[in-house]
Amino acid sequence: MTANSPFTHRFEPGDRTGAPPLLLLHGTGGDENDLLQLGTMISPGSPLLSPRGRVLENGMPRFFRRLAEGVFDEEDVRDRALELGEFVQVARERYGIDAPLAVGYSNGANIAAALLLMDPRALSGAILLRAMVPLTDPPAAHLDGKPVLIVSGQQDPIVPSDNADALAAMLSAAGAKVDHRILPVGHQLSQIDVALARAWLAKAKQHAMAT
Repeated sequence: MTANSPFTHRFEPGDRTGAPPLLLLHGTGGDENDLLQLGTMISPGSPLLSPRGRVLENGMPRFFRRLAEGVFDEEDVRDRALELGEFVQVARERYGIDAPLAVGYSNGANIAAALLLMDPRALSGAILLRAMVPLTDPPAAHLDGKPVLIVSGQQDPIVPSDNADALAAMLSAAGAKVDHRILPVGHQLSQIDVALARAWLAKAKQHAMAT
């Protein structure tokens, strides 16, 4: 991020001690307001940092360019992931928060996965909802046990099951502690996603406090 090209974003300060900051990353056509309620439902009282994607596709905000559905402009993915990492660092200093845990949906989940691989220090972990492999040849990353939840839809017409499996394997190979769940849903989010993410995050926090 440069001084004259920041992300449009929302920041909601937390009001509960120990609640981890969340980086909320919307899907195609969303904006900085889309996932605020989701963040509050997953982790009540957490600080919420929610940027708007800076790439437009037919007027719809995204976090990186794609060449076709499911086919990413991987050079742009790399550049945009690093740009997002710079934004997170500046936002941490501005708002006085720790490294956030990303909560991304669809395109937002994909850029979160790319950020984990490109700049592991930017995030404390991630909840990736309907994510795909963002980079076919990612850099060597050392995720050092960062917790990652991947939630896939069994009837998802956009994300092939083997692609989601490959992402889980990729992040595991980089050292993340990955929990990959497959729900009997499609691409859209459901209340099951919310309940699962909330329970997983509570368990991850307990584990972090015990270690």
